[in-house]
Amino acid sequence: MTRTDGGTGGPGVRLEFDGQLAVLTIDRPEVRNAIGFATMDELGAALDEVVKSPAGVLVLRGGGDRAFVSGGDLKELSAIKTHDDALNMAVRVRRLLDRLANLPIPVIAALNGHALGGGAEVAVSADIRIAADDVSIGFNQVTLGIMPAWGGVERLGLLVGRGRALLAIASGEIYDAPTALRLGLVDIVVPRASFEDEWRGLARRLAELAPGTGRAIKSVLNAAIPASYPELEGQATEAFANLWISDAHWAAVEALPRRRTP
Repeated sequence: MTRTDGGTGGPGVRLEFDGQLAVLTIDRPEVRNAIGFATMDELGAALDEVVKSPAGVLVLRGGGDRAFVSGGDLKELSAIKTHDDALNMAVRVRRLLDRLANLPIPVIAALNGHALGGGAEVAVSADIRIAADDVSIGFNQVTLGIMPAWGGVERLGLLVGRGRALLAIASGEIYDAPTALRLGLVDIVVPRASFEDEWRGLARRLAELAPGTGRAIKSVLNAAIPASYPELEGQATEAFANLWISDAHWAAVEALPRRRTP
């Protein structure tokens, strides 16, 4: 993790502070900001830094303009072959995103690019999603014979309702930004040309609230509508691990290069 305005360093995650505003960038554009094992560690360290800081708002974004987060790094995760390893990976990332969702300050996901699969799970772990008008978002894990396991099922259900969540996950449909806005999957859609100004403006307005206001509002909301469901962790990750080791999943992984060929 690299940090500006003082801090620690590493290659895949960048943390910047600008007064009360913290900006956390998953900066791996060469793999569409996919989350690998080192990225998990760096994100955890970055959240530690944010908690210790006086930041009033956290913005999460991806490096470049092609992807917010494309999900797990398939090249790294393809080494996971056993049920226990799949279970451990799912629990590890789920708890990381639960930490993000439960931060005491408001969290904004700035969707600078597409958020697919695990990337959509990262997006819905934020409190607010602002998207450029040319991005897409979708829970398309089903195309690999698996399901969301990082808390996305529960959080998506809260955002769009049970039926729409089931339909989105079971179909693997990828939604353009206007459709995602209409469904309630994102909260704000802005033109690409003004995207950087818009998300920074929103973040600064929240960061400039009277001291403690953002934390107080979020604490009440989290009491009324929990941001995470640890009691469902076992069921969700077990179901994911069983799908991960299935023949259907590995057949879909092997077919992936052919599907990506123009």
